[in-house]
Amino acid sequence: MSLPLEGVRVIDFSRVLAGPHCAKHLLDLGADVIKVEPPRGDLTRQAFPRSGDISGYYAQQNAGKRNISIDLNVAGARDVALKLCDTADIVVENFRPGVMQRMGLGYEDLARENPKLIFVSMSGFGASGPDSEKGAFDLTIQAEGGYMSITGERNGTPIKLGTSAFDLVCGQYAMSAVAIMPRHAAPSRGAT
Repeated sequence: MSLPLEGVRVIDFSRVLAGPHCAKHLLDLGADVIKVEPPRGDLTRQAFPRSGDISGYYAQQNAGKRNISIDLNVAGARDVALKLCDTADIVVENFRPGVMQRMGLGYEDLARENPKLIFVSMSGFGASGPDSEKGAFDLTIQAEGGYMSITGERNGTPIKLGTSAFDLVCGQYAMSAVAIMPRHAAPSRGAT
């Protein structure tokens, strides 16, 4: 039995949870996912619980992905990332708005060479608007959205939800949006 995204290549620049969760589901649907990390690695590599030097949190969202470390602050590294993205069908990122563009890896930069590229971008407060430049983890959205006020004891202090529900939902919706798009013709144009 073939999976619906076999032959599709995903380049995953995302970190922590929402983006990696999206890319993990794309992997589960058959895509080849290459996770691009800075030399220090995804922040969740340091999370607990751990088994030896492996974080369970990191392994849960990134198992099965191929990994590459690229220091995008080093001269020539952007060219390596561009070549990798030229082979992609989908790019996933969850930086604050404008970060990928400042690195020369925004949609417009990548689509010049790869016009059929699907660019999945997630951010805590959206791509535009008064708070778009704010960073956000799941806990930020729980607090800003008032969800912490409805958990815990009556008349008690706000308490976070038991899981990172908003990051998981964001990643799931992003994956669903990609999965329902019509197949965009040719599978990946190159191999690495």
